[in-house]
Amino acid sequence: MSALRPLAVNDGPATGSLESKPDDGHALWLEAVRALALLAVDPGIGLRLAGRTGPVQRTALEHFNKMMPAGVPSRKMPAGTGEAALLGGLDLPASLAKKTPVLERGLIAAADGGILIAAMAERMTAEAAGLIGLALDRGCVSLERDGMSATIEARIGVLALDEGFEPDEAPPPALCERLGLWLSLDGADPRGVSNPIASAKAITAARRRLPGLRAGDAAIETLCQAAMAFGIVSLRAPHLAIRAALASAALAGRAQPDGSDVETAIRLVLLPRAVTLPEMPAEPQPDEADTPPETLDTPPSDDKPAETDASKTDADPQALETPDDVTLDAAAVRLPEDLLRALLARARPPLSRGAGCGRRGAFAARARRGRVVGTRPGDPRRERLDLIATLRAAAPWQPIHRARQAEFRAETQPEPQPHRLDIRAADLRVRRYKGKAETATIFAVDASGSAALARLAEAKGAVERILAECYVRRDRVALVAFRGTRADVLLTETKSLTRAKRSLAALPAGGGTPLASGILSALDLAKSAAREGRTPLITLLTDGRANIARNGAAGRPQATQDAHDAARAVRSANIAGLVIDLSQRPSPEARQVAEAMGARYLALPRADSAALAAAVATTPRGVAGQRTVP
Repeated sequence: MSALRPLAVNDGPATGSLESKPDDGHALWLEAVRALALLAVDPGIGLRLAGRTGPVQRTALEHFNKMMPAGVPSRKMPAGTGEAALLGGLDLPASLAKKTPVLERGLIAAADGGILIAAMAERMTAEAAGLIGLALDRGCVSLERDGMSATIEARIGVLALDEGFEPDEAPPPALCERLGLWLSLDGADPRGVSNPIASAKAITAARRRLPGLRAGDAAIETLCQAAMAFGIVSLRAPHLAIRAALASAALAGRAQPDGSDVETAIRLVLLPRAVTLPEMPAEPQPDEADTPPETLDTPPSDDKPAETDASKTDADPQALETPDDVTLDAAAVRLPEDLLRALLARARPPLSRGAGCGRRGAFAARARRGRVVGTRPGDPRRERLDLIATLRAAAPWQPIHRARQAEFRAETQPEPQPHRLDIRAADLRVRRYKGKAETATIFAVDASGSAALARLAEAKGAVERILAECYVRRDRVALVAFRGTRADVLLTETKSLTRAKRSLAALPAGGGTPLASGILSALDLAKSAAREGRTPLITLLTDGRANIARNGAAGRPQATQDAHDAARAVRSANIAGLVIDLSQRPSPEARQVAEAMGARYLALPRADSAALAAAVATTPRGVAGQRTVP
């Protein structure tokens, strides 16, 4: 599924008495304040607030703090916060002072009953998002670390500040999935807006009313149908939309959500997640509207028999529709027409859904520098010691160590100093670093006449499929096509799916097979990617039947020898490879190229784009080796 970002709040005017142009900055600001008020009423809905750091974001946070009732905790989570800070653990100074383990509450538990504000949420790690997601689902935090075990209540709401500059920068999907309200501050203008905030007293009253509210069947049905019409498959989205509608009704003092509350929930929860947009109900044509009913209902004449539904179906096989299509069409039509028209009129193309952390390549796994992401047991003579983590690991064992020493201590020996710590080898902790984790997949596609008749279309589909998830796996993709007498770099390293599709659409086919030139061109790109810190993978799609030598001369023996020499150069450079045999039957020539390259060999005579993408995703990267498989 393509990535989405929160729609800007100018996707439509706010409901109620506010009437403004879609590009009115004041209207955008009031809509943003409306979402913040809903979060203040029911923090469990969650809010993903997109917008760069600046006066608008700062003003929004100030207004939100004023709306929150007194005594509601609020904790800010800086970017890069690790597991220890989120969950808590052993309070080292207090434990040393009291000589007994003392529990320290983490950020999640400290925000119990209030709001956790995640700054720069687009840089949040998948581990941190998972811990916050568990707290949102369970309402508690399970602590199993530093020799301590505890379950602490953590009924929190999350305000994620998404400050990503690029479309592919977004918070992890585990967090985005659990945040109901999505909106952007781009274009909002708080200047000159008088008292746009619901007071803390009104928020407190709405909180008291909220537990007694229930959504009617009509509101629930409309929200579920809207989620289906927008192509939303997650069950959390309509559930969060119902909570948003209830919070809107509680804020307005209504006994149950009405049409305006449902529209607010659709606009702020469902529409930003829309994958597909339903078609508008067709308006009647003027000539049909003016035609008398008896003319429209006139049965067909005897001269021309009417066609039955069965005959139409037999004549047009495409008229058959799957039950899923029928269900989606029915859900779209049953939405209120005025609501559907208003929403679709201001819908924008989806931008970026939360993307998780990518796959780490072998080069990045050996990183000794970068951002500290945690600790682990290790040898400080080879890696950097984390003193605080070492003391935390050693502190719970001090009473046991002193008791064992007392048993074997001779009576003539003096008592040990009370301030000394007994640190064992098992207590030593070293830092873990997260280096650059990007990978680069270089596709070398055989566009010659022999291979073009096989699976060239599937090769194009595989490149597009991998690029569609490039941010999830931290992949950059490059494309080399070889045909005729040379190899051409059609696509340098990129994450842009649009750019790749444009290059793939112009991919020609036919002519000879200069396999050696294609391999060497891919090798040059792979070396360039490795110098920049990325982990390269050369994916060669060919049948292996080379007939054009490196110098452009025709001749199968010399072309085969040059291809094997180029493949051995890839192996000597320690670049991982994958050879996908696109011929109708497994080709011994392609297998020989894979053996010379030290690459994994796959014969996929019936491959599609999904199978090719899966093969690339599961291929190990880093140092090349013998990966040939039958």
